[in-house]
Amino acid sequence: MLRKYGALAGAVVAATVLVSAPRAGAEASPMLPDLRQAPVGCPGGYGGDPVACEAWDVCMVADPALPRGECLKTGPAKAVRIRFTGSVDNIGDGPLLLFGRRDSADEPTMRVRQALQSGVDGPIPDGFASAQRATTAFTYYEPAQSHEHWHLMGFERFQLRTPAGDAVTADRTNGFCLGDRYPSHDVGRLPHTPEAGTSAGKVADLLHDNTCGHRSPEALDVVEGISVGAGDGHGYDADFQWLDITHVPSGTYDLVQTVNPDRALLEKDYGNNSSSVSISIEWPDDAGPIQAPPRVEFRRACPGRARCS
Repeated sequence: MLRKYGALAGAVVAATVLVSAPRAGAEASPMLPDLRQAPVGCPGGYGGDPVACEAWDVCMVADPALPRGECLKTGPAKAVRIRFTGSVDNIGDGPLLLFGRRDSADEPTMRVRQALQSGVDGPIPDGFASAQRATTAFTYYEPAQSHEHWHLMGFERFQLRTPAGDAVTADRTNGFCLGDRYPSHDVGRLPHTPEAGTSAGKVADLLHDNTCGHRSPEALDVVEGISVGAGDGHGYDADFQWLDITHVPSGTYDLVQTVNPDRALLEKDYGNNSSSVSISIEWPDDAGPIQAPPRVEFRRACPGRARCS
């Protein structure tokens, strides 16, 4: 799993210390993030041929109710899943910085506001109250063993679709704990990567070890985000990082990942929010209980596009 846990007690307190408060009357244009969906099945920061990526597999499981489950080498199996790594980069002008808050531990979710940097080298809000933009997004504490932190829900969606674009299976509604986990492959070509000592640089310092309230279900505040030139992702062996193909017939399909699918978060460009691969699924002729997985091939990759087959 592409997670780097570090000691970050009191993340919001640290955010208040590290991030500059906006100046009164600042009128500079906001420096917007730009979320780019990385190629399906590729590790974070990969810049080579996406068809060659091997961060995916086909997994037979005995219990379809488990969020991950041990992959069986032989049948019988109750379900079959395609597991694949999913990663998202910020290649925009400013950080994606989100503050979550709830008034009481009795509330199951937190409201989320988006903080925007005001102009080049400008200030960045320091918390939920000063973040400029209300969103429809929310955070939820994910108790699954490989997570145990606060997820930004609805941040990413993945589906298996026919070449005509019809969904045949979709993910369990899941979310991300967002932080700076790796540099994007083109970080050296991006003009607004954070520099040490600046407002954006201090945000990057915070997000580098962001754990999103790891093992803190009682938290009232949480920070989520990705700096310019950085990315975050889930490895293919993480809980819920799969699509169930047990009842998908043999054929050709598009495996599509989309970040910010409902555009709840403000971005500079929404045109690169999807990435897809064309895959073939071929089941054995055997009827009855599943004794062997289907043959699955990634035939073609289409980064930045929702259609591929």
